[in-house]
Amino acid sequence: MSLLFDLLKKKLSGFREKLKKKVEVEEETVSEETIAEKPREEVVVEETQEEAAEEKAVEAVEKEKPRELKAKVSAASKLKRAFGREITIQEKNLKGLLWELELSLLESDVEQTTSEEICREIKQRLSGKKIRRKEDIDGMLKKEIRDALLSMMETEEIKLLREIKNKKEKPYRILFLGPNGAGKTTTMAKLSHLLQSKGLKVIWSASDTFRAASIEQLEKHAEKLGIRVVKHSYGADPAAVAFDAIKAAQSKGIDVVMIDSAGRQETDKNLMKELQKIVRVGQPDLKLYVGEAFTGQALLQQAQEYDKMIGIDAFVLTKVDTDAKGGTIISLLYKMKKPVLFVGTGQEYKDLQRFEPEFVLKRVIG
Repeated sequence: MSLLFDLLKKKLSGFREKLKKKVEVEEETVSEETIAEKPREEVVVEETQEEAAEEKAVEAVEKEKPRELKAKVSAASKLKRAFGREITIQEKNLKGLLWELELSLLESDVEQTTSEEICREIKQRLSGKKIRRKEDIDGMLKKEIRDALLSMMETEEIKLLREIKNKKEKPYRILFLGPNGAGKTTTMAKLSHLLQSKGLKVIWSASDTFRAASIEQLEKHAEKLGIRVVKHSYGADPAAVAFDAIKAAQSKGIDVVMIDSAGRQETDKNLMKELQKIVRVGQPDLKLYVGEAFTGQALLQQAQEYDKMIGIDAFVLTKVDTDAKGGTIISLLYKMKKPVLFVGTGQEYKDLQRFEPEFVLKRVIG
């Protein structure tokens, strides 16, 4: 987990450090120009009690000490005040750095238009912002970048447990979508384990009748969890299997039906027709797309095609613990505008974590 989102974290940290240095250089330059060029009354921002006492001390010794003493003390006072002035972050300070940041985001698996929007949002938040010298510049930059990313990840919230418990006509039906190898079966098992811990009963529909050994794989997990699997023979109609599973759940008072599905290429027209039939027959309450977090742009492209043909309600991202770049989740949330419900963080049934934007923010910003 130590490398989780490591690349994106480094890129954002680098952007903050470079901008901080630019602001500090600008601050020193403005302060020096202020002392050299502006009348004294324009330099003073706010005279503190300490500075007032300092001026009185100068006046008291003026007749007894050399004139240069007053000049030195006065100059030091001006320097102190000048450095207390507000510095404005100029657009010129941001331009080059934001271009570098955009390239860095692309390198971190953030999709192009998402990268552009992040940079636009950061520019809007920072350009013209005033900073005092004593202010925590890095802390301020962290906050603005955090707020920018948070706004990019906002989606409609789905409270799954509440929806399941509040549904009047049982069972609640979840259709699992996504490519082979992404972890649909394991995710079904993890989510079932979670629901069982909340006192809910689950039944599975083995509707992937295309892939060899898919039913046996499902049955192994079902045996460990004590879950019934409704199945037909390989090559059978997947929608018919889902229909039978729903009828079995209704007769036994089971709360949730989870429907497995085949995961061939999203460009496979026969697969899409097959899935569309499952949707018509099974009438799922939730169409849940399962994808691997580290696959980057490929995940977004696949999900967009599934959404176009089938419709996606939410996501589960698996193998998040292997994602060292970190940009996939941000891109998915911004482009699809659909929530990520859970992330898989390991191989055990308990390794399914409810997703909140803070999961990303605390790892890439701190």
